[in-house]
Order: sequence, then C-alpha cells, then structure tokens
Amino acid sequence: QVQLVESGGDLVQTGGSLRLSCAASGNMFDINTRGWYRQAPGKQRELVATITRYGNTNYADSVKGRFTISRDDAKNTVYLQMNALKPEDTAVYYCNAKKQIGIYEYDYWGQGTQVTVSS
Repeated sequence: QVQLVESGGDLVQTGGSLRLSCAASGNMFDINTRGWYRQAPGKQRELVATITRYGNTNYADSVKGRFTISRDDAKNTVYLQMNALKPEDTAVYYCNAKKQIGIYEYDYWGQGTQVTVSS
C-alpha cells in the first residue's frame, strides 16, 4: 500500500504562485510515475503533470510554461510549482502514484488539496 498526503493548496490572486507538495509513505517499490491531477466543479478529473522515476516530465497544454513538477526521492515527495495562476486553475488538486507490476498498473490517490484563484 501507498499513502499520499497533499499540502499547499490555498486561495491566491490571479498571477500569483503556489507550491503543492505530495508526501508518500508505504511500499514505494515499483512506483514508476508520480503526478498531479485536478478536478474543477462539474468537470472530469484531468492530468496536470507527471514525472517518471527517471525524471521525464509531461504537462497538460494548459499549464505548460507555468507549472513545474519535480521530485525529491530522498523525501518521497513530489512538488508542483504553479506560477502565473489563472482563475481556470481553480480546482481540487490530487496527487497520484502509479505502481507497475508486470502488465498490471495500480493507481494510488491522495485526498486532494483545494486551489482557488480569484480574479
């Protein structure tokens, strides 16, 4: 089992910055990819950014150039630095970890942290 705990969500004005953190505990063996997803009211959960164990990153087009994902393996923590925030970034942000065992992939989720960007 893997436990994920997010922190760092807050209310911020348009153009502001926030850094989200996701601390992991438990059996991290075979965790290949970690990432952030978000879900706005009335919308489906969507990918924001991911980072592999090798440091390869992937971003949603809507956040490219504004958000940066990084990881500190010594702390089992993944970060999401969010700059130039917009009202449309308002959502609950969820931390994710993917475990690959053979052909099977397992998803672990945190409880979510609220990010609200005021206009």
